[in-house]
Amino acid sequence: MPASPPRLKRRAEFLHVARRGRKLPVHGLVLQVLPRDDTKPVRLGFTVTKKVGNAVVRNRTRRRLKEAARLVLAEHPLHGADLVLIGRDATRTRPFPDLQNDLRRALARAGLAPAS
Repeated sequence: MPASPPRLKRRAEFLHVARRGRKLPVHGLVLQVLPRDDTKPVRLGFTVTKKVGNAVVRNRTRRRLKEAARLVLAEHPLHGADLVLIGRDATRTRPFPDLQNDLRRALARAGLAPAS
């Protein structure tokens, strides 16, 4: 099982990506991308707003996003960017293969991965 990529954890890091990065909405999630000037592995952050549901629902949604990102990035490791994945209400009920394809599509639109 591949290790998870480094994480964005501090609120300031999330805000920096939101302010300076590019926002790419797709059906199952929203991807915020901020390119960096280095070749270190991509750093990921995950967030789900209270609009999605209570803590149990938000945590389940976040776990689905984390697993989708882990599997997609295992196929195509990325470098030199910070990514924030924002869970939507549709993230919760979206079939998992579709959720992975949503992430692939968003990464391709950002120019970080080959188009699928």
